[in-house]
Amino acid sequence: MKFLLLGAAASALVVAASVAQADQAPAAKPTYGSYGFDTKGMDLAVAPGDDFYLHANGGWAGATAIPADKSNYGAFNVLDDLSRERTKGILEAAKSDPASMIGIAYASYLDAAPVEAKGLTPIQPWLAKIQSIKDKRSYARLAAEAARAGIPGPFAFYVGQDDKDPDHYILNLRQGGLGLPDRDFYLQPDEKMAAIRTAYVAHLEQILTLAGQSDAKRRAAALTAFETEVAKLHWTQVDSRDADKTYNRMTLADLQKAAPSFPFTDYFAANQLQPAALIVAQPSAITGEAALIARTPLELLKDALLLRSLHAYATYLPDRIADADFAFYGTTLSGTPQREERWKRAVDFVKESMGEEVGKIYVAKYFPPETKAAMDQLVKNVIAAMGRRIDGLSWMSDAAKARAHKKLAAFTPKIGYPEKWRDYSGLIVKPADLFGNALRSKQYEFDYQVGKLGKPIYRWEWQMTPMEINAYADFSMVEIVFPAAILQPPFFDPHADPAVNYGGIGAVIGHELSHHFDDQGAKYDETGKLNQWWSDADVVAFKGLTDKLVKQYDAYEPFPGAHVKGAFTLGENIGDLAGVAVALDAYHASLGGKPAPVIDGTTGDQRFFLGWAQVWRRNYREPNLHQRLVTDPHSPSQYRADTVRNFDQWYAAFKPAQGGKLYLAPQERVKIW
Repeated sequence: MKFLLLGAAASALVVAASVAQADQAPAAKPTYGSYGFDTKGMDLAVAPGDDFYLHANGGWAGATAIPADKSNYGAFNVLDDLSRERTKGILEAAKSDPASMIGIAYASYLDAAPVEAKGLTPIQPWLAKIQSIKDKRSYARLAAEAARAGIPGPFAFYVGQDDKDPDHYILNLRQGGLGLPDRDFYLQPDEKMAAIRTAYVAHLEQILTLAGQSDAKRRAAALTAFETEVAKLHWTQVDSRDADKTYNRMTLADLQKAAPSFPFTDYFAANQLQPAALIVAQPSAITGEAALIARTPLELLKDALLLRSLHAYATYLPDRIADADFAFYGTTLSGTPQREERWKRAVDFVKESMGEEVGKIYVAKYFPPETKAAMDQLVKNVIAAMGRRIDGLSWMSDAAKARAHKKLAAFTPKIGYPEKWRDYSGLIVKPADLFGNALRSKQYEFDYQVGKLGKPIYRWEWQMTPMEINAYADFSMVEIVFPAAILQPPFFDPHADPAVNYGGIGAVIGHELSHHFDDQGAKYDETGKLNQWWSDADVVAFKGLTDKLVKQYDAYEPFPGAHVKGAFTLGENIGDLAGVAVALDAYHASLGGKPAPVIDGTTGDQRFFLGWAQVWRRNYREPNLHQRLVTDPHSPSQYRADTVRNFDQWYAAFKPAQGGKLYLAPQERVKIW
């Protein structure tokens, strides 16, 4: 049966090779190079063993400027630009239909004149509500109302599956209350963070002034000082991604008893929520912030809510607000020189508010059924390869292997688009009412999400639109999901050599599959339940291997003194390591025992590893990369490509010298799955 599955999966690439993009004539050659890899983008002066990323991509990196409206640029952005151009075409056509919801929404963003003419008038009723807050109880209720409008407040809450009872939805409560991306931006003492904090105070002062507020300088400094105290209470990124530490189920009465100084009952009641139970992710942060709010002047809390409101809706307000907001969050934090053109922002607005309404048209036009069928088979091939690798593990017990196979058998791969589309018929969209359309769409989405409570799990649901250039794994759903738009070159090219496709989309499939077996995903069993299904000895053996990977990534230093955080990025690093391993096995199996052809002097394994490196080509602006080191659980692209240093097959393919910067002795190479 395994052989038949492998044969069918191997033919997936052949089937896909006959499928052209729906809006293009069949190409005689791959999009990149002669076999699917951009050889002109290499830098052959860099030895593979010194820096495989630059060896594969250095020419491209040196010749490619980051567009002025982007903080970084690479393979993902190339496809995102294409996806947005296609979506623009759909929306431009819809704009001429007076009955089209997506057309009306798109036009309302495109037309800047009404937005500028109205000024802050659309948001003034909300700002007046904030100013009318009389006590901490009414503050709590309005903070909850703000959450329904998509405005961040002192806490964040959402509806999701109960990790230990995945057949039921439950309310989740998490730490919040910061205007900067993470606690470290307030607490790290280095000069770069200090400069950001200084710029942040100036930004808050500017926004308060633009909103017609007095005494802006003092109020901005006071709010930053308050947020610094909140940051001291926040859990770290590492602790906040720990599924065990963040699973704290309690009743609302328990929460209110633990944090008596904040009226949580009123907070939830403001949105007609009376949860019998909820999951509190970071209890000490929640209770600590509740106490901090109790002793904080009401006027300061009102300022925080006012500023969060203007930030959340800046893009729907006049340019004097939107430009000031971008100057800090876009330029200071990420280094992006200028805002995107208005049509791009309009496309994003519609995608965020009614994504699946656009998605239905997108997949009909750009994602033929044959491609979906081919990808279904390829996913099965990679899953089969994972099964073989599990069988070969020396560190895992037989009992755990049996459970791992049960988990593999339970997987639901989702390819391209949902089988059931969202219904937006209850959403009200009005011409020339951008602010109102944004507000109503956020409220509509909030109501949709909290409306899940007490209902069966929406197993058809997707967390991304078909237009996304991304993929994801959902532990509780036991699923891996690949939107239509990522299934294009360089990730997947129907005209490329199979080795490149396996190194690209094959490794991406393996990456998402492997997330279910990473340091957190492995805690969930075949039903999606947070439940240790390994023996204690298995856990110890697994941690011994993952600790080696943490140490390996801790050593990477993109800037002097600024290291990758191996513990924070561990899940993604395991995904990359295992994804490449599984995809490489799947590629070898697809050859059916025959040697891979030599193409332009390259072997099959060389093309596989080059295909992997190609999808991670990316140039960063320095501020963006600094921010990612603090907030992004993914390692910088260079180090993702360089995970090949752990593979014996890479050493055999490229013959790196023992003194090379990437060279690892055989016993130092990390092998987990």
